[in-house]
Order: sequence, then C-alpha cells, then structure tokens
Amino acid sequence: MDRADGVVTVTLDRPEKKNAVNRTMWSELRSVLDEAAARPDDRVLVLTGAGGEFCSGADLSDADDTHQLQKMRVIGDVALRLHRLPKPTLAKVRGVAVGAGCNLALGCDLVLASEGARFSQIFAQRGLSIDFGGSWVLPRLVGLHKAKELALFADILSATQVHELGLLNRVVPDDQLDDVVDGWAARLAAGPPLALSMTKTMLNNAFAVSMEQAVEDEARCQAVNATSADAVEAVTAFLQKRRPHFEGR
Repeated sequence: MDRADGVVTVTLDRPEKKNAVNRTMWSELRSVLDEAAARPDDRVLVLTGAGGEFCSGADLSDADDTHQLQKMRVIGDVALRLHRLPKPTLAKVRGVAVGAGCNLALGCDLVLASEGARFSQIFAQRGLSIDFGGSWVLPRLVGLHKAKELALFADILSATQVHELGLLNRVVPDDQLDDVVDGWAARLAAGPPLALSMTKTMLNNAFAVSMEQAVEDEARCQAVNATSADAVEAVTAFLQKRRPHFEGR
C-alpha cells in the first residue's frame, strides 16, 4: 500500500498466482479498507494488481480448517466494506479480472482498464455460483437478463466488450493507463471530501429508495454541504479566480 497526495494505492501482490486472493489477503484488504475509511487524509483509493494482472479471483487452493461459510462471510464483508467506503474508489485493471477479481473491480466506483484486459464471471466454469457482491452489483449495472448471460455462460470478455456493456468507464492503451488513472485519482483527491462522500452514498442507495426519500436525502446532504467550510472556500476561490483547496470540513 502506498500513500501520496491523498491517494491510497492498494496493490494485490501475488503475481505468481495472478494475484489470486487467499485468506491472508482478504483479511489484509479488510484492514486496509477500514484504515482508509478512518483516515481523513486518505481522499481516494486506487485498487490494482502486480505483475501486469489485476486479479484471478479467490485462491481455490487455499485450504484450511475454516468452514466454507465462514470463509465466504469474510469475502462478503470485504465486498461490503469496499461498497460502503465513504471515499471514491478506482480500479486500475490490467490483464485478468475474473471471478471475485472481476467483482472486486466492478465494486469500485470507477473502473479503468487497459486494452488488453480480460474480464469474466468465471464462477460457473469452476462449478461455483457468483460471489463478492456480483449477484447484487451486476444486475444493477447491466440489467437482469444480461447479468444472467454473463454469469451463466461465464465467458471471458475483452475490455472493449465489457466497456460496450457499460461496465467500464474507460479503456485506454496500456502505456497510458497509469497516467490516466493518476490524473483521475488526483482530481478526486482534490475534490470536496464531504460532498463526494455524500454523493457516492446517495447514488449507491438510488435503487433502494423512493423518489421522495431521494430528494429528502439530497436536501439533508445539501444543507450540510452548504454550511461547510469547503462550500465557503469554493465560492471564495471562484471569486478570486483560483482553484479551491478543500479540507473536508
């Protein structure tokens, strides 16, 4: 994990296994997400993988005496923490993002991939059902019938195909991916933390609330933001023709 200028970069670092996530890594990822949530100086989290791959999913060879239900609840807990993190998250995907690795990427707020990246809800090819929040996230992103197609056939798709489905924000040449991600992360880190956090939460809740509840949530959040020091700074910076400096208060 690296920190610089408000950006926390978390790298899955097990390249010999294409960054397949074992029990230790799930536990570490859960701790990292908790730490990032609690640190005011952490403005945005970037999730990526080492060795030119994103993540080949959960490590199915990671055997121990823990009951499978207990293991899956840990994995689900990580998915929930990623979803609830009150800060923007960005997946930087090279190589494979399959199974839990695919849903780890899709669980981020923004997903950028290199042209050579490959994605799959590969679970069915392994005799498994969908996990890491995929049963919830996927239908909301592509609709129920397309989600069923992706999960039941478990085909491996190119970044271009996945982008056409609306699952990716951008597909860029591999040699440009780092710069594009760095640019997006820097913009998010420079943004107003309170406003971005509230906006993320309301959008996450969009399919679970009524229109009446949504506009009430908007009113309450906007009342908080309008009286914040960041809102004052935004107006002052506009009048002074300079970039605002947001502090999250």
